[in-house]
Amino acid sequence: MTFVYIVLALVVVMILLAVINKPRSVYKNKPEERNPLEGKRVIFVADGSEKENADGIRGHLEAVGQTDHHAGIYERMIKRFLDVVLSFCGLVMLSPVFLILLLWIEIDDPGPVMFTQKRIGRDKQYFKLHKFRSMKTNTPHDRPTHMLEDPERYITGVGRFMRMHSLDELPQIWDIFIGNMSIIGPRPGLWNQELLIAERDKYGANDIKPGLTGWAQINGRDELEISDKARLDGEYARNLCLKMDMKCFLGSLGVFVKDEGVVEGGTGEMKRQENR
Repeated sequence: MTFVYIVLALVVVMILLAVINKPRSVYKNKPEERNPLEGKRVIFVADGSEKENADGIRGHLEAVGQTDHHAGIYERMIKRFLDVVLSFCGLVMLSPVFLILLLWIEIDDPGPVMFTQKRIGRDKQYFKLHKFRSMKTNTPHDRPTHMLEDPERYITGVGRFMRMHSLDELPQIWDIFIGNMSIIGPRPGLWNQELLIAERDKYGANDIKPGLTGWAQINGRDELEISDKARLDGEYARNLCLKMDMKCFLGSLGVFVKDEGVVEGGTGEMKRQENR
């Protein structure tokens, strides 16, 4: 009975922490930082006079209507229930791994062991995504690794290992628990990846919660072109069901054990390396 009481107490504490932290994680306490395009359909308008965005393209997003997605029972209730239960179990069971990585990061490159980034969530809502720090403390923030000049020099020793096996993504289990993400879904893009956001809107992939892993992740990961990634994310969104989630989950187990599909150089870098 003592064990049951401990588990119940832990559940209550974590739920309270989630309730307290949820508003801060989606900028409800800072309305001026929320996405003005939240809940809207968008297109990308190229404009060479504008600053280059995180996709390496110049232009901006324009609203062309409202989202009209209606979540079914599986998405609203069953999927969320599974996310809560599995993320809670993951946080508890992986706590020793969290501790080892925290110590390793601190020893390898002293500084913050975790960091947050503004990412795109369901209906283009901005949220704070958590990751273990795999880059050196002087790395430019809010830029994809492939847009850095010589990205390898910014990656720490432990960071290279974590990125190969996606261990730097483990803190996102907390983002799943509080409801900003799901276990399975499109990987959340940076807030300024306008081309990716617009491409995903073509296929309805922005209408659902982003995930820790997803259909695009097991079909190419970093090597996919933006249009292909968005199309696969849309394919998942259209076929959202328990069977599809199981297929993505089981497929991810094989992908993340290997280091294939993870490249420091961006979309198409693996193909360029092969050509060279």
